Amino acid sequence: MDKPSSGDVAHIKDLHLVPWPRVAAVSVMIAFSLPTFMSGLEVYNGLSVSDHLIALIVGSILLTLIGATMGVIGAKTRMSSYVLVRIAFGDAGAGIVNIAFALSLIGWFGVNIDLFAGAVNKLLSERYDLLLPEWGIEVGAGICMIATTVFGFKAINILASLMAPILAVVTAVMFWFAFAEISFADYWAIEKEATLSLSDGVGAIVGGIIVGAIILPDITRFSANWRGGAYTAFWSYMVVELIVLFVAGFAAAAIGETGILNLMLGLGLGLAAFIIVIAGSWVLNSLNLYSTMLSVEATFPKVKGGGYVILFGLAGVVAAFFNILDYFISFLVFLTAIFVPVAGVIIADYLLAPAQKYHAKTLEKNQKFSLPACIAWLVGAGISVFDDSPFVPSISSISALDAILVTGLLYWLLSRLLPLAANKQDTSNNSQ
Repeated sequence: MDKPSSGDVAHIKDLHLVPWPRVAAVSVMIAFSLPTFMSGLEVYNGLSVSDHLIALIVGSILLTLIGATMGVIGAKTRMSSYVLVRIAFGDAGAGIVNIAFALSLIGWFGVNIDLFAGAVNKLLSERYDLLLPEWGIEVGAGICMIATTVFGFKAINILASLMAPILAVVTAVMFWFAFAEISFADYWAIEKEATLSLSDGVGAIVGGIIVGAIILPDITRFSANWRGGAYTAFWSYMVVELIVLFVAGFAAAAIGETGILNLMLGLGLGLAAFIIVIAGSWVLNSLNLYSTMLSVEATFPKVKGGGYVILFGLAGVVAAFFNILDYFISFLVFLTAIFVPVAGVIIADYLLAPAQKYHAKTLEKNQKFSLPACIAWLVGAGISVFDDSPFVPSISSISALDAILVTGLLYWLLSRLLPLAANKQDTSNNSQ
């Protein structure tokens, strides 16, 4: 399932195709990750119990719809997400989107280094009564993570595949211990003050996994049946991720802790909690650096990948210095604002464009830059970022949903109006 590269177009042969459950298994593993737990904890902490559940369900439905559509497009066209972005945004426009992907991964790198440093310091404090400056841990961790990405990525990839079942067990343990402490009736009766709006809660849920939903074609293109794209999204986002998000919040309500490490310690995991958080953040950062390298390498192919890993790893360390983990919800909402409109453009383009546009030969004469796509992307992102402004009307009161609806509609209008205007201008010039 992994032989053709992300830049290959229609080079997937029948021997590469697999049943959709194998594809879904790869996607489901991503749902069992530390960021998913953290998202569930932070959203529970910021919302009332009823709004928390609504945010989980609405966010999961939105992710499922986006992921299913992207997944089906990948399964039907046999194209990777990078190629789909090229077709919708043009070659230069795709470069801008790739840079946005890279910057978001740098942010995730900073989040995971913050998480890593906090876990190491807590371990040293509890076991050896030793406290180190966090910046020192962050620099050391960043250098080690960069080194393992450059020299030992194969081992990191194997470790990543082992982390998913470990976190699946942690999820089950969380629920078991939490249910022993609190019933569903007691959970529902909890009263607490909300510090987030429902829209921000949904945005945080979507932001935690939106990049994964957009790049879902990278694996669903190997599905033997196009319906596998939809099934993969459903099981990943509407089932597994929703369960993980709920269990994280439910366990937080039972134990009274909202930090991922403290929650695991409160459940009696002891040293295993430290190992899971430290190893998990290390693995995720190596994967983030590798993905960042691929995104930027596709835009600037003349620079070797190792140079990108070092450059963006150092940038991630700098991001950690700003304690990005303290602004985790804002970071997730920002990711939603930037990347939900990207999905809106790709989906609208696929639904509206002639079938031959999504063909390998079309890319030989691909457009350089799609003005309608980039304008729609910027407007959609602006609607999501400034959703609290009285000057920005809301359709659904959920900024992520408004963003994708407006982006798709605006792209449809601009892709028809701008060519008409250009044709009229040409006709006018010819008549003169």
